[in-house]
Amino acid sequence: MSSTPVLPPAPKVYIRTFGCQMNDYDSGKMRAQLARDGWQSTDDPDEADLVLLNTCSIREKAVEKMHSALGEFRRQKREGRPLTLGVTGCVAQLEGDALLERYHNVDLVLGPDGVPHVRRLVAEARSGQRVLDTDFLDLETYPFVTDLDPDAAKKVGAFVTIQKGCDNRCTYCIVPTTRGDEASRPSAEILDEVRRLVETAGVQEITLIGQNVNSYGLKVPHEKNFAELLYAVAEVPGVRRIRYTTSHPRDMGDDVVQAYQDLPQLTSHLHLPVQSGNNKVLRRMKRFYTRERFLDIVERLRQARPDLVLTTDFIVGFPGETEAQFLDTMSLLDEVGFVSSFSFKYSPRPGTPALRLKEGHDDAVSGERLTRLQKRQRELSLAWTRSHEGQVVEVLIEGLSRHDEGVICGRTSANLMVNFPGSASEVGSWAKVRVTRGFTHTARGERVAAPVEIRARRA
Repeated sequence: MSSTPVLPPAPKVYIRTFGCQMNDYDSGKMRAQLARDGWQSTDDPDEADLVLLNTCSIREKAVEKMHSALGEFRRQKREGRPLTLGVTGCVAQLEGDALLERYHNVDLVLGPDGVPHVRRLVAEARSGQRVLDTDFLDLETYPFVTDLDPDAAKKVGAFVTIQKGCDNRCTYCIVPTTRGDEASRPSAEILDEVRRLVETAGVQEITLIGQNVNSYGLKVPHEKNFAELLYAVAEVPGVRRIRYTTSHPRDMGDDVVQAYQDLPQLTSHLHLPVQSGNNKVLRRMKRFYTRERFLDIVERLRQARPDLVLTTDFIVGFPGETEAQFLDTMSLLDEVGFVSSFSFKYSPRPGTPALRLKEGHDDAVSGERLTRLQKRQRELSLAWTRSHEGQVVEVLIEGLSRHDEGVICGRTSANLMVNFPGSASEVGSWAKVRVTRGFTHTARGERVAAPVEIRARRA
């Protein structure tokens, strides 16, 4: 009597992601490709056979976090754990073979352009080789990964990359060094991925991502531009919301502004990084717009979409920034009324032009200014969330609250996260919720109508 052979357990991969949405997306694409070879994704690093740290180098703090995590996994390898350990992403691109030289128990180092080849590179590392891949791929034939992230079906929204790299050369920014020059993904490929996400994973909210999405298609003859792509994505059946990041004010055209008037799928929230409110600082940053130009863009956007809310990025303490120049940033914060912002002290990055500026920067002064800016931002954020109290808003239910049992959370078009009573079975549906209390970053609410349009999750 024959017995059924016992198959070995599938190998498991744990990917820890640092940094931006592009890294989140790249992690998903690595999971998708490795799944072809039988790898199962896990959220538990202790059960993983392969650990990949997908890194960010835009600020020193993110690099420090990577080195701390890397140290823990290296310790486990030294103690005998059978583990393949890799560093991917921007720090891998920046430091390259120096990582292999410094950390002898790291098996694999690959930059962002190594993502399309991750199956081969992991196989080589598993065979005992120490692998390094930090070559930039040809822009004319750049192989954007089409496999869907196996975790996509767990979410109501999904990122879709439309371009990689950046041709702007902001003096503080390391992205051109780590991500290379811009390459736009074919629009037919983008639209096919959007359709598959809607049809096979039940995704309803699409976020188009790139280092500078506004410049999409400008270098490709006969390709859609960014505004035309927005209209095309909006035509895909089942797409209820469209977001995008990151935008550069320099490239915000009238056609994109018009799309806010024409496309209800475009959300009433826009992240538009300004970095500084002072023209001299903006020139030193090589942002190629002025405060006045930025405010004009904001005005035209709000004319097209009166309910539009804006979030932004700020860098304080840029080399040579005076107190008066910083106060221009503070006044811009109030003038625009940003509902939230990502704000940071200037962080010197290797090889960036800002390192050559004669004006220095004082970290202590930068820290004090950052504290003042963030304090004022919290006040504006709280005022905005509290302005919703008593209002009924429509939310797309995204999941369970991380803090309260029996509470679910959903996001409005304006990107306000509302927590209210509910169950996991409602994820992916829409609900009308009355906001009862606003906090700095979220709100509490109560349901006023039954959930609608519960999506059918497909296998």
